[in-house]
Amino acid sequence: MPKFNLMSYIMPPEDKMFFIYFQDGAEICQKSARLYDAIMHNQLTDEYKEKALKYKKKGKLSYKAILKQLNKSFITPIEREDIQTIAVQLNKINKKIIKACLNLEVYRINNYTPEMKEQALNLVNATQKLGEIIKEFKKVSDLEKITKLNIEMKEIESHGDEIHRKAMMELFSGKFDALEVIKLRDMYKEIENAFDACFYVTDTILNVVLKQS
Repeated sequence: MPKFNLMSYIMPPEDKMFFIYFQDGAEICQKSARLYDAIMHNQLTDEYKEKALKYKKKGKLSYKAILKQLNKSFITPIEREDIQTIAVQLNKINKKIIKACLNLEVYRINNYTPEMKEQALNLVNATQKLGEIIKEFKKVSDLEKITKLNIEMKEIESHGDEIHRKAMMELFSGKFDALEVIKLRDMYKEIENAFDACFYVTDTILNVVLKQS
């Protein structure tokens, strides 16, 4: 019977640390997405702004932790470029969501359109799916499961594209003045970019798993 190594349980080996950091980054993205969705239903408050800034800081720290681990690791469980790509994109997702939260105040947007609310809900779904695929991502991953999750993420991203298209049609329908068009277009684009980054991460993970299979 193999011995239980307490230290390896408390302090995982270096090759496992990257996957733990990825999960941490994904969880921060999920929290930010849920925050944006909550704002869409309750308005932007000082409490929400404080949370947004906290999640922004946590995302940055998570990103730096991955880079620090990467710099001190001689051997990595997957290619170094892939680790960096995933880390960059996770940080990008979080930054895009937080920027959207804070821009509500910058742009003085108090009335949220149905498309903004629909985007917010779909963003929650995207970050949840992101968390699922990263949880399954490890040194030896289940290719079939990763592929299935990636297809599901693509469906969420495609739905996001449809929401964005619908939002643009409404925005340029003549119902909004020029300033509102500029402000709302930026808000829609920020969240759309977050969707794209979510899919980019899952697609990168699938490619890594395919290379290892």
